[in-house]
Amino acid sequence: MTQESQSLYIPMGVKPEAEWFQGFGKQQLGQAFLGSLLTVLLALLLWLINGSVPMALVTFLTGVSASVMMTTKDRNNLSVLDQVHFMIRFAKSQKVYPYRSLPEWPWQEKQP
Repeated sequence: MTQESQSLYIPMGVKPEAEWFQGFGKQQLGQAFLGSLLTVLLALLLWLINGSVPMALVTFLTGVSASVMMTTKDRNNLSVLDQVHFMIRFAKSQKVYPYRSLPEWPWQEKQP
């Protein structure tokens, strides 16, 4: 009876969903769409306050491109939005333990 050697194959770089371009899939499209909606509201507010169409247009275009860039995942499968989410969760998880100082040698409190 011969013993066959078995090796474990772990595929690298397999994505769980289809992507339109590198790091940008269906979930990132939804996140970028929400960011773009917020940008549209900001651009409309700036246009109503200042009446400046070029400033509103630049705000809109900058916001849409920034929302796409912030949601696109890199080769480590992390986006800027994911990293900010992790940093906020880490900051919330930190506990504060204030230090209370007690007399180190209680029997030597005062010397005349």
